[in-house]
Amino acid sequence: MSQMQERKFDLKHFRAISNAIATYEDFNLLSNHLVEGMCRTFKIKGASIMLLDEIEGQLFRVSSYGISEAYLEKGPVCADKSRSALCTGKAEYIGDLKSDERVQYPESAEKEGIVSMLSIPVKFREVVIGVIRIYDEKPVDINEEDVESLSVLAAQLGVLIECNGLKNFVEHIKMSMDTLPPRVRGQV
Repeated sequence: MSQMQERKFDLKHFRAISNAIATYEDFNLLSNHLVEGMCRTFKIKGASIMLLDEIEGQLFRVSSYGISEAYLEKGPVCADKSRSALCTGKAEYIGDLKSDERVQYPESAEKEGIVSMLSIPVKFREVVIGVIRIYDEKPVDINEEDVESLSVLAAQLGVLIECNGLKNFVEHIKMSMDTLPPRVRGQV
């Protein structure tokens, strides 16, 4: 990452992406558009949005762009919080995936042609609930202010994910309530 790299996000782009996060009805479509947009904007090999499954201790992929199926199916992605942006809650850069001990599948990354990765935590308040990963075949070179903008967008994404989770929970409760006999619901 470089201070000298030209900024890619201006206020107009940032506002458009923020508006999309706030208004999209379909989360899968939104996340697909976000990863594709990052790849096109920063001219990088690929990007993924991964969410944390706290019970399984793994990250699961919500969307990706520019990455082969073989790489996506390389195996479970362990969420080792002690060695990643999941722990620090800050954007983390790995410049050489082949030799960095934090990388779980260095051979797969090399085979895919991925040299470097930038991980940006997706947070709800201060709790990290996932990551946005940006992959490239050369050292990732993104202006620090763009990384800050991506971090703010990731936080907005975290609020949306949490909101959707709560909405799904309430819907589940409503469906469960509808299966109760009327006498239990107080409708007798």
